[in-house]
Amino acid sequence: MTAIMVCNPKGGCGKTTLATNLAGWAANQGKTVTLCDLDRQQSSLRWMSFREESLPPVNGFFGGGQLMASLPKGAEVTVIDAPAGLQGYKLSDYFRLVDRAIIPVVPSVFDMAATEDFLNSLRNDLRGQRDKVGIVAMRVDPRTRAAVMLEEFLQHFDLPILAYIRPTSNYVNAAASGRTVFDPPRSRHARDLEQWAPLLKWLEK
Repeated sequence: MTAIMVCNPKGGCGKTTLATNLAGWAANQGKTVTLCDLDRQQSSLRWMSFREESLPPVNGFFGGGQLMASLPKGAEVTVIDAPAGLQGYKLSDYFRLVDRAIIPVVPSVFDMAATEDFLNSLRNDLRGQRDKVGIVAMRVDPRTRAAVMLEEFLQHFDLPILAYIRPTSNYVNAAASGRTVFDPPRSRHARDLEQWAPLLKWLEK
């Protein structure tokens, strides 16, 4: 089983967008998928309630803000939508459980400040495990000053920016019907899929 955690203590940074689309990607690969929603708002599970039965299935699991000593069994891919405010020993425990940790960041002063504190709290866990952590820049064009600012900010953490997800209504429109950019018809999301390619390549290493 491959376990992927999407985490950042800052709310509104795109965790659920990333988590649901990762689940949709794996499901469209023909894999059995469990989407673990640890946030009390249960946004990921609400998305699943809109998903049509004709689409590749995604199983749901509500952790009530925490996971047990092990992940849910029976899935080839488990995607964890971590709650806002995750830190301390819980963060360390989750970090040890997963194969990959993806940190979505919106390139604003407030979001980067929250992410800096988060990454500093992860320092001990990152020792020898930096290859399991990557950054995804949310709602940003890589050609903008905001993208450059984010790259400069992340330099001293030595973590890769795996993808730049552009600001587009495609994700909102897809989520409204329980879909992802990976669900058919994929042609309408060709540009978005191109942006995901480096992230998916990293996950498949």
